[in-house]
Amino acid sequence: MTTPFAAHQSPYASGQHHQPWVHGPAGGYATTSHTAAHATAHHPAGPQSAPGRPRGGVTKPIIATALLAGLLGGAVGVGGSALLNNDSSGSVPVLSSQPDTANNAADVAPGSVTYAAQVASKSTADIKVAGAQGSAVGSGIVLSPDGYVLTNNHVVAMAGSGSTIQATTSDGKTYGAEVTGTSPSYDLAVIKLDGASGLTPAALGDSDGLQVGDQVVAVGSPENLSNTVTSGIVSALSRTVTAADESGSGVTVYNGLQTDTPINPGNSGGPLVNLKGQVVGVNSAVDTGQAASGGVQAYGLGFAIPVNTAKRIGNELLQDGQATKPVLGVSGSLAATNDSEDGAQISAVQSGGAADQAGISEGDVITKIGDTPISNYADLMAQVLTHTPGETVPVTVGSGSDARTVQVTLDSAVDKQQTTIAESDGQSNQPRSPFGGFGGLVP
Repeated sequence: MTTPFAAHQSPYASGQHHQPWVHGPAGGYATTSHTAAHATAHHPAGPQSAPGRPRGGVTKPIIATALLAGLLGGAVGVGGSALLNNDSSGSVPVLSSQPDTANNAADVAPGSVTYAAQVASKSTADIKVAGAQGSAVGSGIVLSPDGYVLTNNHVVAMAGSGSTIQATTSDGKTYGAEVTGTSPSYDLAVIKLDGASGLTPAALGDSDGLQVGDQVVAVGSPENLSNTVTSGIVSALSRTVTAADESGSGVTVYNGLQTDTPINPGNSGGPLVNLKGQVVGVNSAVDTGQAASGGVQAYGLGFAIPVNTAKRIGNELLQDGQATKPVLGVSGSLAATNDSEDGAQISAVQSGGAADQAGISEGDVITKIGDTPISNYADLMAQVLTHTPGETVPVTVGSGSDARTVQVTLDSAVDKQQTTIAESDGQSNQPRSPFGGFGGLVP
């Protein structure tokens, strides 16, 4: 399993399991191999540099540019001197640029990265949360002209009594904000900007229509660098992203899109858009490989919550201030069923719950949800979360000649906390690296 850092912080995975780092207050997300897509979190501990000016990300490029400018200046000076010495007329050339009208027109047409970036940037907000536990920086997606904004739950998880939320929109205006509702299992939240009007809502696309290889663009404020645009492709669909809690004894899971678009701390909650500028995902996590333990750094493994999932959860948060999640009514762990068989072994079944009513028993091994193969218990939980409460789904128990398929009508529960699972017998052999964010666990 791979674990990612949350874009601020987040959880979930598929086939190959990427484990994200998630950040948050006590009980917040933490991941194994995935780093939360990225909310940057800062915590009081000694002298602090000026907010919004990370030394590492800005100083080096400025120094490099200065050095290059000096070298180029010297070369031009020598060339200019030679021209003056050899030109009997005493005149020197005047440098000018020709506008590339044809290329500029093509670049801003739908279907280009430039067009997608221009459209998405207008509907992206920078979010800063400050409280007693520290501060966090993330991104958000504008949903309405009057200031409803979708973001990651881990971006605003520390918000509460005594804390403040500020959001800056594309026009440079900064607003105070309050949390409308949160959905911890899906790592989503909606906030409302105070007194906002005339904002540009994002155009939402269809994540079910995505294909591996589709070009996508991410917009956000990585490392406090607002209005940053990166591009890449959708590199995999339906990944199970997993994230450990702060104690390392449990793992939160969700189903996400995988992309090689660069996503960094501060991108959490921002939009992943197609080349039409339509939002197809909410950036949430990145896999850093074994870097947290001194091993090899992984690159190009970012994760986003599919927009079709975000639409359902967002609509519920807007209407009721809370969201629901489907419940299968079983428990288990990440411990392998055995060395030769894939599947999620059920250690307990809730009496009268959805699985119990469908005839699933303790000790059964679930190998498919619908047509999707299940490798372990994390896959099972992630796939259940792709469905809606009350939906009837086919569940395959066992494999080979012993396999049987039962119809399960999923129960419903208010989503008040992450969907978590034990790694092994309720204990973790090694603490997971968190997504980044709250608690100073920023990647």
